[in-house]
Amino acid sequence: MRQTASRVTTLGTAILAAGVMGFAPDVAWAVDAKLNGGNTAWILTATALVLFMTLPGLALFYGGLVQSKNVLSVFMHCFTIACLASVLWLFGLYSLAFDDGGATNAVIGGLGKAFLLGVSFETLSGDIPESLFFMFQMTFAIITPALIVGAYPERMRFSAVLWFSALWLIFVYAPVCHWVWGGGWLAEMGVFDFAGGLVVHATAGVSALVLVTMLGNRQGFPAHLHPPHSPGLTMAGAAMLWVGWFGFNGGSALAAGGSAAMAITVTHLSAATASLVWVFIEWKKFGKPSLVGIVTGTIAGLATITPASGFVGPIGGICIGLAGGFICYYAVGLVKEIWKLDDSLDVFAVHGVGGILGTLLVAVFAAEGLGGAGFGEDGTMGGQFVTQVIGVVATVAWSGLATFMICKVAGALGGGLRANDDEITEGLDLSYHGERDYNF
Repeated sequence: MRQTASRVTTLGTAILAAGVMGFAPDVAWAVDAKLNGGNTAWILTATALVLFMTLPGLALFYGGLVQSKNVLSVFMHCFTIACLASVLWLFGLYSLAFDDGGATNAVIGGLGKAFLLGVSFETLSGDIPESLFFMFQMTFAIITPALIVGAYPERMRFSAVLWFSALWLIFVYAPVCHWVWGGGWLAEMGVFDFAGGLVVHATAGVSALVLVTMLGNRQGFPAHLHPPHSPGLTMAGAAMLWVGWFGFNGGSALAAGGSAAMAITVTHLSAATASLVWVFIEWKKFGKPSLVGIVTGTIAGLATITPASGFVGPIGGICIGLAGGFICYYAVGLVKEIWKLDDSLDVFAVHGVGGILGTLLVAVFAAEGLGGAGFGEDGTMGGQFVTQVIGVVATVAWSGLATFMICKVAGALGGGLRANDDEITEGLDLSYHGERDYNF
């Protein structure tokens, strides 16, 4: 067992909750730890930053990429999912992800912390309030199903969106979160996922691809699609995501220290590198560098560095950004041109491929010789790579299978997954919400 993982599993659930996300050395691991004001202040800030990624960052990023007659529906999806996930997180999702029911369960947690039972103003997770840990983790549960919104805009029923998102959080997000961050079987194996390469990006990306397959393509795909109605909105959203990602990755250290600082550093370097890679490829291929292209590269770099951010140094950040920019760019063409699947805003190619790629590359760039944090006392690069592959295969397989079943159920409960042709032609803003964003 990796040293980093054993630090978690030997101290019980309360201390596990304080540091399992990144197994960060800055977290206070003593059982009698007292509240640390500096760490608490940082995680309060990081929590706000991660929520800022969804509201308004992701909403604006996606909203700018669709037709003007569908932009409000994208905003509505992101906003409603944020509300839905928040309530479900309190009702039991947090407990399923992070409570072991008094005994170690490798697959799913218990319901002992549903409605935050037993959690008072003074209850700590490590050296921060457990209510704060609850909120920080909630923001991850919010953004993950919201990422999938980019796969189905302009054609999915609003009722089906709600059913799909709720069921997906219960049957995909909560179990995988428990496996990796809640002391489950992948945590026991010592898998490295600092801030969500598996839990967030791989689950969302693979599920998006399955959903698109079952939902069908947009009208006119691929020959007659409308260009993004507002690249400026998309750029503004991407900028908010970039800033918010410092809370996403840096906050996953769960402490205000060197691990958080390095996570932010490599996050920024990876985003900048992938942005340049993406725009240069596009410039060479099409003769003009686009704003949408460069900001898509930014998100690819951010997604790819996420699982590795607390384990690698600046060299790793640059190299992972290079790989993320190149591979995610060509994954977009693979999905749309070869597979003929209308993953509208490239959720699988950017988040799924990026998250999986970063999860594998951390086994290389975490090496101390490359400026990383190392593999623990008994760990090796080869052994860690095998562990990472197991984590990827398990996450991809479960996400795909569960999403297939969820689509069937959500379609039945929501009156079908797909909006009818008249609703699509009119635009989902008016069809489902009776509003429009632009009145010309």
